[in-house]
Parts: sequence; structure tokens; C-alpha cells
Amino acid sequence: MQNDTDHLLRRILTDVLGLKPGQAEGFTADTGLFGHLPELDSMAVAGLLTEIEDRMDIVIDDDDVDGDLLGDYGALLAFCSAKRRLN
Repeated sequence: MQNDTDHLLRRILTDVLGLKPGQAEGFTADTGLFGHLPELDSMAVAGLLTEIEDRMDIVIDDDDVDGDLLGDYGALLAFCSAKRRLN
């Protein structure tokens, strides 16, 4: 069963990146994101992070963003889950 953050993150990725319906549902922790999904290029990163902040009611600081954050779905989910627990 998906938790709330997992479900929300999959919706955000689908909406912001224009993924095919159900595509994000198939993501596992090891699914590569930046550099693996053609929809997630450098131009899409800022929009994605802004949408995550808005919909999850979290703040993503500049020093939070590094190559690992968007490396795979598991890393992004863990980051978002941790930020939401702090709120």
C-alpha cells in the first residue's frame, strides 16, 4: 500500500512531467529519474521542485538540491517524506 507522500509524489511527477497515465505507478525505489526520464531535464527540475513544495507544503532549500536528490525515485521519496515529517 502506498503512503500519502508516495501517492502524492507520483501524481506530481505525472502532472509536471506529463508522463503517460500509470507510468509513475510502476516506479520502484531504483527507478532512475534525472538522466533517465527524458521528460525530466534541467528545465523541468525547477518546476518539479516548486510543485513539490506547493503541493506537499514543504520548503526545499538550495543546499538540499544535489545530484543524489533526483537520482532515483527512492531518494526523492525519502527526501520528501523526511521534509513532511518535519512540518
